[in-house]
Amino acid sequence: MAPSKPLGIDLFCGLGGFTEGLLAEGYDVIGFDIERHIYGEHRYPAQLVLQDVLTLHGSQFKAAALIVASPPCQGYSYRAMPWSRAKALPPPDNSLFEACFRIQREACEAAGHYIPMVVENVRGAQKWVGRSRWNFGSFHLWGDVPALMPMTVKAAKVGSLQAESDGVKHKGSGPIWFDTGPSVLSSKSNARKAASALIAKIPLVLARHIAAVWHPMRNAA
Repeated sequence: MAPSKPLGIDLFCGLGGFTEGLLAEGYDVIGFDIERHIYGEHRYPAQLVLQDVLTLHGSQFKAAALIVASPPCQGYSYRAMPWSRAKALPPPDNSLFEACFRIQREACEAAGHYIPMVVENVRGAQKWVGRSRWNFGSFHLWGDVPALMPMTVKAAKVGSLQAESDGVKHKGSGPIWFDTGPSVLSSKSNARKAASALIAKIPLVLARHIAAVWHPMRNAA
């Protein structure tokens, strides 16, 4: 009988950037998000559970080999803007970011062994949640970040975004959802939501690297 695949849990999964890397490295994956993201041909590629992450208990994931998470970044990104109205805002709500580590602790306790977790967010989050352990372009990482990580080439700014010369788009210092010009679409429009979701999607090379490093068969070798 073929061995079962390791289980990956993707919290705040969005369009499934982390999930695509996990699937490519041989995991079964379950994603959790508060809404279903479908924008034309772009959609979540694995089993999706529509549930508020704050309502999850980590004991549900005692069989997981790896937990990954990308909590919403807008609150952090906005406060990093050089605008007086952004600087005047009260501290952001860290409950979604903190929920990731609560879920990991509960999962480890239920499993009786350690379950690694990697959390992704933007550079601006560091002021509120502590320094990230690594960054891949504008994708900053906390938690059980592998000691050796893939390096990005120097980024070149394109408008309000950053684009790597290898074709990877990144969350820039001025994301399009904060533009205020008259040509920008309504924040509730499907096109704008699609653009934001695509910008926030974890690059495949990064997701595959993390998935490969924490794959239990590799660690057992």
